[in-house]
Amino acid sequence: MISDKTPGPFTLRFCKAINAHPDEVSACLWGFGLFFFLFTGYAVLRPVRDAMGIASGLHNLQWLFSSTFIVMLLAVPLYGWLNARVARAQFINWVYGFFSLNMLGFACCLFLWPASLWVARAFFVWLSVFNLFVVSVAWSLMADIFRKEQAGRLFGFIASGASIGGITGPVAGALLVSIVSLPGLMVVSAFLLGGSLLAKSRLMAWRTSQENEEECEARYRPVRGNPFAGFTMVMRSPYLLCLAAFVMLLSTSSTFLYFEQARLVAVTFPSRVEQVRVFSIIDSAVQALSLLCQVVITGRFAHRFGVKGLLTIAPLIITAGFLMLAIWPVFVMVATVMAIRRVSEYAFIRPGREILFTPMPADVKYRAKSFLDTVVYRAGDAVSGWTIAAITAVSQSSVVVSLAGAALAFIWAGTGYFLGGQDDQSFRSEKKST
Repeated sequence: MISDKTPGPFTLRFCKAINAHPDEVSACLWGFGLFFFLFTGYAVLRPVRDAMGIASGLHNLQWLFSSTFIVMLLAVPLYGWLNARVARAQFINWVYGFFSLNMLGFACCLFLWPASLWVARAFFVWLSVFNLFVVSVAWSLMADIFRKEQAGRLFGFIASGASIGGITGPVAGALLVSIVSLPGLMVVSAFLLGGSLLAKSRLMAWRTSQENEEECEARYRPVRGNPFAGFTMVMRSPYLLCLAAFVMLLSTSSTFLYFEQARLVAVTFPSRVEQVRVFSIIDSAVQALSLLCQVVITGRFAHRFGVKGLLTIAPLIITAGFLMLAIWPVFVMVATVMAIRRVSEYAFIRPGREILFTPMPADVKYRAKSFLDTVVYRAGDAVSGWTIAAITAVSQSSVVVSLAGAALAFIWAGTGYFLGGQDDQSFRSEKKST
């Protein structure tokens, strides 16, 4: 690994490229690695989940989204209970270890009952829960480890680990699905999640070396509070309520596009293996574009337009995408708009959202943030899923769904603009030094 103490010419060039200080290089690389392993493991399984969602029946998708929301409601208090008993520095170990065991359990279930619709439905719900929890706790860790000024400079590069993992995962999944089968993919994903824990341990070692004794002791204490503290924090804070509205509108735009994409993929590609390959190709394209944006655009865009720009540009682009989809409702268009939405989320929205949390207290980062990233997000899925079903039942037209999506995306843009402005006002006095 590159030494932070005696930076050479290559290190200095690398620092300049990622906008990091020499003593931050190892942290950037380990943060990058954590997201690389995490998203490679998830991206291997995401096409499988999408294919299983289709296998359970397109008319049942809203039920799957509602089931995911219910499971999330049950899981969040358990998450809060564990958070109050496990040190912040060790919390991610417990969460990732639990989900790794789950993956091995599903591998056994699919090996024994490969054609079971109930296993397919359970896996769809489980992976939807898994995704939000593991990503949320990873970003909670990043918001806890890096200061706000560092986050603005470094989160783009660190998030690019997710994009490279998102490219590697679907490609690996498409190649391996015919060789190791679906249960084998889950075993591979479990091992990759273990790689994330290795990167996390090195990242924590770096943070410890940067802190005084009091800060270190605080990090090795649990985040006190009852299992429902995240909910009460959000309900009592107008700022967090606005952030909840932003997250719900983000989820709504995704769900509107997801339903249309699932419908068109089911018609065009009837085989489950074909569907896995198609979703893998789409995921690879999304992650490649996300990586390009994160490396070349995100940091410079954030420096020029701030958090307000990060949280506003993507919803405006999606508004235009929905309007285009209303004019041309075909698979190529919906896949393009879905890809743009996901690229903009990874390259702009996610870094912008996480920057908002960096100056906040630890209980907000680990409790309120988790509630927003999981329950609120999946509530948006459930509500929008039934809304789409109702619109389709009344109008039988995807054009109406697209126009409704455009209207909600425009409101989403206004919410992002407000949040970005409030962030600038709330934290403008923070020093620009580490």
